[in-house]
Amino acid sequence: MISTWLASALARRDIHYGWVMVGVTFLTALVSAGAVGAPGVFILPLQQEFGWTTAEISSALSIRFILFGLMAPFAAALMNRYGLRNVALAGQVIIAASLIGSVAMTQVWQLVLLWGVAVGVGTGLTALVLGATVAARWFNHRRGLVVGILTASVATGQLVFLPMLAKLTELYGWRVALMLLCVGLGVAAMGVLLMMRDRPGDLGLRPFGDTGSEPLPPPPPANAPIMAAALGALRDAAKTRVFWILFATFFICGASTNGLIQVHLIPLCADFGIPQVQAAGLLAAMGIFDFVGTILSGWLSDRYDNRWLLFWYYGLRGLSLLFLPFSDFTFYGLSLFALFYGLDWIATVPPTVRLTAQKFGPERAGIVFGWIFAGHQLGAATAAFGAGLSRTVLLSYLPAFFVADALCIIAALIVLTISKHPRPAAA
Repeated sequence: MISTWLASALARRDIHYGWVMVGVTFLTALVSAGAVGAPGVFILPLQQEFGWTTAEISSALSIRFILFGLMAPFAAALMNRYGLRNVALAGQVIIAASLIGSVAMTQVWQLVLLWGVAVGVGTGLTALVLGATVAARWFNHRRGLVVGILTASVATGQLVFLPMLAKLTELYGWRVALMLLCVGLGVAAMGVLLMMRDRPGDLGLRPFGDTGSEPLPPPPPANAPIMAAALGALRDAAKTRVFWILFATFFICGASTNGLIQVHLIPLCADFGIPQVQAAGLLAAMGIFDFVGTILSGWLSDRYDNRWLLFWYYGLRGLSLLFLPFSDFTFYGLSLFALFYGLDWIATVPPTVRLTAQKFGPERAGIVFGWIFAGHQLGAATAAFGAGLSRTVLLSYLPAFFVADALCIIAALIVLTISKHPRPAAA
């Protein structure tokens, strides 16, 4: 196989195959992020073509966020049972089929089914849990940095796809723009098929940074029912205070990022006379800053108290959201917002992953983080629908931004109630 040959070639150059896994996972998450973020570009074209309201479109996107999050713990259990490669490939096939099918949609229920249910399930299979699992299995050292890099792929997905999707939509329509995403999904699926492996032992390796001389033995087969494995981890985690604090703060994280900014920033800018392509460029600029901020966050999370890192991330995000309505939506005001908001868009992920692993151990960290990530997406769904409802009923997005600002300040405060050295939970 190509992966075996490549692992041998890299070993001769003293390069661990784990970095190839990082590259393949990065590409997979990048394209999935493009599929998650794309509807923010398509809200206005769909309104113009079909006459759907912002609240109707937002309802479909809310369902997508909910399923995107709720799939995460089950995706982790599926990866333990069927392997990383099979689950990642299944997710990409589901996303591509949904996007292709949506080219012919004409009714809101079709939007809900394809962009809400199907894309939500497909992207949920390739969510942050995939990156967290790769980091846990393939790396003993630099694990925080790897989580930061793979989390940053979400920002890079925006950077790569949103401006191109906005331009293609403006020139040729939203259906042509969807095909660009399908091509990206095909390329990522080919990389997964050829180069992704489940564990270092499959290639006769140990995790990066592990000084042992023999490959790690494969773990016992994961024969427990998928539902039982996922719900069992939730039952045990829910008995701890740390889980609920991380769940609540990640709910707020999703509400103040994916659900609010990713979905509604472009139509918000349109309300203030900013063209769609220019607004998509603003999101791309935020993606650049977030790419830097999230990798830096991974580096910091290996070295400093993760509680205080989260305190500063949520606090600064709240201040940046408070600033946006008073920026007058000028070039300089929006640039300043993009800088400060972008730097910590998803910088919260590496510290949250490390706190989860510290409390629940490496074996259950993936599934428990999946449930915490479900909280993130429930928050995103709430904000996506709530902001759309605010725009439809109150004719303004600004109330939603003020609510998100207040929630971020709450998150900054409650995260400090986690003890500095939480006692590991019983397996």
